[in-house]
Amino acid sequence: MNIFNKIWGKTLYGIASVTSVIFDVFIGIVEFIVGLVINIGRGFLALISMGGCLLIMVLGPALLLNPMTFFTILFLVIFPILGTKFVSYLKYIRYMITEFLFDHADNLINGRKAEFGSFNEYGNKYKRMEEEKRRKEQQRRQAEEQRQWEERFRQWSEYQNSQRGSNYGGYGGYGGNYQNAGYGNNYVNPNIEFKSKYEKSCDLLGVGYDSDKYQIKLAYRKKAKEYHPDLNKSPDATTMFQQINNAYEFLSDDNIERYKSIR
Repeated sequence: MNIFNKIWGKTLYGIASVTSVIFDVFIGIVEFIVGLVINIGRGFLALISMGGCLLIMVLGPALLLNPMTFFTILFLVIFPILGTKFVSYLKYIRYMITEFLFDHADNLINGRKAEFGSFNEYGNKYKRMEEEKRRKEQQRRQAEEQRQWEERFRQWSEYQNSQRGSNYGGYGGYGGNYQNAGYGNNYVNPNIEFKSKYEKSCDLLGVGYDSDKYQIKLAYRKKAKEYHPDLNKSPDATTMFQQINNAYEFLSDDNIERYKSIR
């Protein structure tokens, strides 16, 4: 019985390996096609920006009403969206099937207990892994954006100090260095942009500018649930969901306190 289990386990391992290679090749082909279409679409937009608009105005309805033109534009817009989702689904299926087979092959060969007993449980694990990956990427983006804002505020503070020193005649050279480095009269106070972005983020979530973190979190959960692509099938749901996430990331504890101090 033990020999039979090992033989069957190695057979499963071979099936899993071949299945993984097939999925990898197919996913690679689809990703290449999607990337190619995206690049063609970008080239088309670049052509329009460099004078294609004039061509469209000259040819007018004859070009726009042509069925081939219509379907080409539709293809360039829709295919990348559907293709990207299809690739994500293929990766989900690949993980679910291959991990199930590898795990159960290892159980038969080495006697290790399989982590799960069904394909769906491996699929749920994949979803949790992807969600964790997105969460970490969101935290990384938030930390990087916060670092950039801190750097801009630091530079602005140093510039103001240099200008005050220059006005009093004590740090004229220091102020001049800032002007040469690009911090002269054209340097923009980051408080203006920060305040505008903060208020636009609040407007997107539907909260007041004086809302605390708890109120912002409640509004975010409501909006995120409303526009989650798995629940909302409207064409702009994915875009809105990303914008809602970006707004929530920006409305961090540090930025709430900073807004209160500058308004």
